[in-house]
Amino acid sequence: MMNDGDEGAARPKRADARRNEKTLLDAAAAIFVTSGVEAPVRDIAAKAGVGTATIYRHFPTRADLIIAVYRHQIEACAEAGPALLATSATPYAALARWIDLFVDFLVTKHGLAAVLQSDNAGFDTLHAYFLDRLVPVCTRLLDAAAAAGEIRSGLEAYELMRGVGNLCIGADSDPRYDARRLVELLIAGLRLPD
Repeated sequence: MMNDGDEGAARPKRADARRNEKTLLDAAAAIFVTSGVEAPVRDIAAKAGVGTATIYRHFPTRADLIIAVYRHQIEACAEAGPALLATSATPYAALARWIDLFVDFLVTKHGLAAVLQSDNAGFDTLHAYFLDRLVPVCTRLLDAAAAAGEIRSGLEAYELMRGVGNLCIGADSDPRYDARRLVELLIAGLRLPD
């Protein structure tokens, strides 16, 4: 006979439970962007339209919530790439919009390292997951823009993503530092002259 914990692990989550979790993760991500990962849980609960107990039921610790938001945003960013290629006017426009989403993701993850400081293996696992999911998406966007003659070919996704990440680092310590503007300049610099 299985206990309740085993039974829950064996069955996939119901569609409404997945929607509720997505709502919580979207709310947490939005709050993290504006207030950082140390934002009060009550603010996240209010944004999601639930009680704090609901958040703690899904994510017993702040680290659990932050890691879940991080993974959720990686997936959203990964899924956005192909969707943007299919719906944008040009591959370059898709790339620029995807980089904008990537910047949002990077802003949200500030504070993740401090939360996981005691668990290097957990951080390494998340970083590997990040690279495995997002580098191929960025590569596809770069390749499409290069094939369309909008940017030069041979650009490496990892280098671009690392450059964008490095431009985002100063944003939390200097209110006059506009990382998004600098990233826009970087992406504009990828374009080939008409």
